[in-house]
Amino acid sequence: MESEGRSFSEEERIGWLALKLVPELGNRSILRLVRHFGSAHAVFQSGLKGRFPVEGIRENALAALRRKEFIREPELEWEILNKEGIRMICLNDPDYPSNLAVIPDPPAVLFVRGALESRDLVSIAVVGSRAASPTGRIFTEKLSRELAGAGVTIVSGLAVGIDSAAHRGALAVGGRTIAVLGCGLDVDYPRGSEKIRCEIAGSGAVVSEFPLKTPPAAAHFPMRNRIISGLALGVVVVEAAQRSGSLITARLALEQGREVFAVPGHALNFRSAGPNRLLKEGAKLVENAEDVLEEIRPLIRSSGKDFSTKPPEPARTPDLSGLSSDNKTILSALDENPRHIDEIARIVELPVSHITAVLLSLELQGIVEQLPGKYFVHIQGNSCRKK
Repeated sequence: MESEGRSFSEEERIGWLALKLVPELGNRSILRLVRHFGSAHAVFQSGLKGRFPVEGIRENALAALRRKEFIREPELEWEILNKEGIRMICLNDPDYPSNLAVIPDPPAVLFVRGALESRDLVSIAVVGSRAASPTGRIFTEKLSRELAGAGVTIVSGLAVGIDSAAHRGALAVGGRTIAVLGCGLDVDYPRGSEKIRCEIAGSGAVVSEFPLKTPPAAAHFPMRNRIISGLALGVVVVEAAQRSGSLITARLALEQGREVFAVPGHALNFRSAGPNRLLKEGAKLVENAEDVLEEIRPLIRSSGKDFSTKPPEPARTPDLSGLSSDNKTILSALDENPRHIDEIARIVELPVSHITAVLLSLELQGIVEQLPGKYFVHIQGNSCRKK
């Protein structure tokens, strides 16, 4: 853009923020105004009186702009952003992600908690169903661990299910991950996600184009999805029903010239309908991280980085020698594949109540993880399995 490389004064940033706080102004209108007047600050200096010279601005938006009908006072909002440690990046800002800047409708402004870095140009979005299966979650975490271990930033939408599993996989190996929200950064959504949001901001970024206090709304999520795909070189769909929002993300990725990947699933599983359809339409089939990396390597060779899959540093295996015989028996029934508690009871022939108590103890020791629906996995390998 014309002003790329120009340093941004605080006054100019507040001008961009003021435009963003006029609810009738969309991204395209904001950019038209800035291009016409030369800067966001100049838009307000002009007084906006008389015949308006910029085409494509609706009359109601112009009227609101003239009356300065902000949802909140820009200067006060700016102070709150600074106090909360939230950075605002404008489209003309040299730090604006270049992947995102070239999509058809880039956000005029991004609010960022954490940091966006130049290495985030090598990003892959991993998305899928909120109602993810245990197997889908485990596959997603493994895929994201391997990609993040190879230096790829993982982008997703922080929703429960596949999205949160993607973020956790990257975090598990100290990799970078970016969460894109469909609400303001100060809104607790998904409810109870504050801990993982803080973790993501500490080793990546949580971003939104929506001002503070903006609640989630159905119309916001397609807007969020275009940012998820726009930040990435490609989108991996793990599990998605026929009408899943993840398929919107895949469609947007195609429109933006990004790669589309899909993880195949059983024909009778409703969560496989979306990925299987994408595969029929030409998406790249994904069984492991290498399937993704081999496709994006030509796009990133100029970076000089080595994006071969490297196994993450192995987690320290807990000492199992002190476990009781019952604990070892129950643990022997588990591996990396989810197993329901009733199936465990059939295998080890012990009461469910006793098994539940043992599994809780093993979970607290970091040996076992409980998944939704009373499924359990042995997250430290299979050193106790029977030969």
